[in-house]
Amino acid sequence: MKPRLKITLKANEKIYVNGAVIKTDRKVSLEFLNDVQFLLEGHVLQAEDAVTPLKQLYFIVQIMLINPEGADSARAMFRSSLPMLLDCFSDDQILSSLKHIDRLVGEGHIYEALKAIRSLYKLEAEILERGEAPNSMPLHVAAAE
Repeated sequence: MKPRLKITLKANEKIYVNGAVIKTDRKVSLEFLNDVQFLLEGHVLQAEDAVTPLKQLYFIVQIMLINPEGADSARAMFRSSLPMLLDCFSDDQILSSLKHIDRLVGEGHIYEALKAIRSLYKLEAEILERGEAPNSMPLHVAAAE
């Protein structure tokens, strides 16, 4: 059995657990005793905020966790988006990470994939700031909802 995971939530904070949305009315600690797919409210990206290629990818992957009923269509969108992302970036760290993210998603480690994508935001912002903008990725993230 894997180690226990304890999370503390503030009053009125939401957590997404295996497709369920849970909102607390007071400060509370949750202890997960087994494997669970979860996403804290602060890590949920809204569709209108998915304005860069990596944020669009994040949004697609988060649908797999938040909306299990839409996971198959989100997974198909991920599969079609990943080759476009690999073509639009030239940075070795991003390319290597995208391949790792592909493996994580394929193995069902959605939370870890989301964490890996978030870790690339700063590098992506630096690339965009330097004017080395990746080719635009024609995603329609709302279609995954």
